[in-house]
Amino acid sequence: MNNNLPKVAVTMGDPVGIGPEIVAKALCEPWVSQLCRPIVYGNAGRLNLGARCSGVKIDFGTVPSVHEVHRSHAAVAVIDPDETQEAAASDWARPTAACGRAMFAYLNAAIDDAMAGRVDAIATGPINKAALHMAGIGYAGHTEILAQRTQTRDYAMMLAGDRLKVVLVTIHVPLARVPEILSTSTILKVIELTDHDLKTRFGLSSARIAVAGLNPHAGEKGLFGDEEEKIIRPAIDLAISRGIDVSGPHPPDTVFFSASRGAYDAVVAMYHDQGLGPFKMIHFNDGVNTTLGLPIVRTSVDHGTAYDIAGKGRASAESMVAAIAMAAKQAECLRRHRSNTAKPDSHRS
Repeated sequence: MNNNLPKVAVTMGDPVGIGPEIVAKALCEPWVSQLCRPIVYGNAGRLNLGARCSGVKIDFGTVPSVHEVHRSHAAVAVIDPDETQEAAASDWARPTAACGRAMFAYLNAAIDDAMAGRVDAIATGPINKAALHMAGIGYAGHTEILAQRTQTRDYAMMLAGDRLKVVLVTIHVPLARVPEILSTSTILKVIELTDHDLKTRFGLSSARIAVAGLNPHAGEKGLFGDEEEKIIRPAIDLAISRGIDVSGPHPPDTVFFSASRGAYDAVVAMYHDQGLGPFKMIHFNDGVNTTLGLPIVRTSVDHGTAYDIAGKGRASAESMVAAIAMAAKQAECLRRHRSNTAKPDSHRS
């Protein structure tokens, strides 16, 4: 294997969900090893069980740390920080507090290695928020854990595919609260994060960003709402003044179609379903969730633990494969960007 390839930490996620199966299936794709050196954070026994359930042949073996990966005789090295091992013996689709602690341990170990530069990116498998709460871990999900652990204040969720990329201003909040949460500063922050990461992590020399309005027809000049003129347009104007190629507010019923046809590199959406509805119409199986603004690269599958099919070998690994591939590509783009910006000034002696 090429040692210059980025090392991608792949977290197994919930031991009793489809995570073990989709990780096993994804890492059986031969071209994955051409993009990166995957290291799984999870339980080797559970992963081998997932492989057997899925009918794929792959061997997972535990190593104590990233530094020992090259000594593993298994096809894929696994780092298992779960001390109790209780979750590994749990029944499929029956989340417990032990499962919550295990998935939290897998993620934290991957974050530690990413922050220390021992791995170049993280691709996360699906977790169950209820199991986290059973374990007394009070985070809403992956993104909040990553933000807290990396001490990141400004971050945003992007859903990315080949045809459409959508970034959310508000995420998991009731629709009735969206207008009161939106602010010019928050929207501007998301536009800036989108522009920065499209250039540094997606390798774009310039980024064309469209901003969706909140109301039907983007408010129709105040006829259907005034948030566009009072809150959204000022954010766009400020972003333009800072050299960002951004336009809007665009009518939400047409902007995603235009972006999917190549008119824009990303759309900033005001709320969860405004952005995810159009996105999943196009990228239901291969969509990737990536967190903008973090000091480390993180991608994730764009689906949950799917308890209804866990352990049955029916789960599609398409999103997991796409998440690993995107993590590797972002790591490479970020490496090139940092290399270019770190070049010494030629005028210095």
